[in-house]
Amino acid sequence: MPGLPTEATGSEPPGNEPPGDAELRSDGAPDPSAPDAPSLAIEQRDGRTVFAFSGRLDAQGVASLWRRTLRAARDAANPVFDLSRVTFCDVAGAAFLTAAETASGEPAELRGADPKVATLLDRVREGAATDGTPPPAAATIGEIAESGLRAAGDGIAFLGEAAIALIRLPARHRMLRLPDFARLIDQAGVRALPLVMLLGYLMGLILAFQSSIPMRRFGADLLVANVVAISLLRELGPLLASVILAGRSGSAFAAEIGTMKVNEELDALTTMGLDPMTMLVLPRLVAAMLVMPALSLMLDLAGLAGMATVLTAFGFPLVAIGHQVQYATAPSYVYGGLFKAVIFGAAVAAIGCRAGLATGLGPRAVGQSATAAVVGGIVATITLDGVFALMFYRLGW
Repeated sequence: MPGLPTEATGSEPPGNEPPGDAELRSDGAPDPSAPDAPSLAIEQRDGRTVFAFSGRLDAQGVASLWRRTLRAARDAANPVFDLSRVTFCDVAGAAFLTAAETASGEPAELRGADPKVATLLDRVREGAATDGTPPPAAATIGEIAESGLRAAGDGIAFLGEAAIALIRLPARHRMLRLPDFARLIDQAGVRALPLVMLLGYLMGLILAFQSSIPMRRFGADLLVANVVAISLLRELGPLLASVILAGRSGSAFAAEIGTMKVNEELDALTTMGLDPMTMLVLPRLVAAMLVMPALSLMLDLAGLAGMATVLTAFGFPLVAIGHQVQYATAPSYVYGGLFKAVIFGAAVAAIGCRAGLATGLGPRAVGQSATAAVVGGIVATITLDGVFALMFYRLGW
């Protein structure tokens, strides 16, 4: 036989209408005398603790029952949730019931629950169980090495696909749309010129000021032109231009292609018999390789202008500065810098497109791909610059 209730609050809900503003007490809690006010009765039946809920189990209603229910659930044996008199239950109510079930330490039996409420409660239970899983352990050296080898293999496979697409380009030239190619050149090159020239001018200005401090001790202020010219033409010009390309265009390539993959546009292209490598990757690779020499050269000229501004302020004529630059540099410096710029542009574009094609699912996937494109492009550029420095040194350039 059912026992007497050991704890009861509120009254039975006479109606199905939600409480209005007039049915709230001054402290914001629901009025126990209002229709559909939440209430709880705890009974002992056949050695089991029965929690008989009634009224609305929403965010406002469960607030008045939360502490008392969890306190009683800790001492409950074989809990049973009687929801036959519950008129409304949302996610807050399901989370409340799940918390009570967790406090009791064992699953509760549902009685009289609406099928929708039971389904909602099952989903909240699954979410609570997932949230309680421990975080993954730190990756070992072997796992890191395996991940690096896998990434290297994916990169080699991407380069192979790009090479195959380039070989098949004459047969698929209709997939290469010239308006899109011109737009890519405009975005990666023409619109980047103001930023490149500003950065180059400031870099030349800074290098000239910093180099003049030690040079002045030996009365060799004019040799600042030699130092800045060699640094810009051989190293800083293509390197800084590639960093700008990675920040502006590499991330844009990854974001555009990544968004297309998330929206399943790449699958649609493949279904229509169009090659994404030919339509999306090759134009970006060629555009980056074409604009990078121009960007590098403009950065060199802007840097020399910044250096000339400093030396002119120190009292040196432009003719003397020009003679020093001509004496310290050689055409091979310019050609070597432009060659490195082409390679850097190809590396930045390839990494950006590869990151876009590898975009996963979810709202953060595109942002992660753009970040990976920028970081990978900068790291690859610096690594290649070190390789070129060693190669040029061995060749005597």
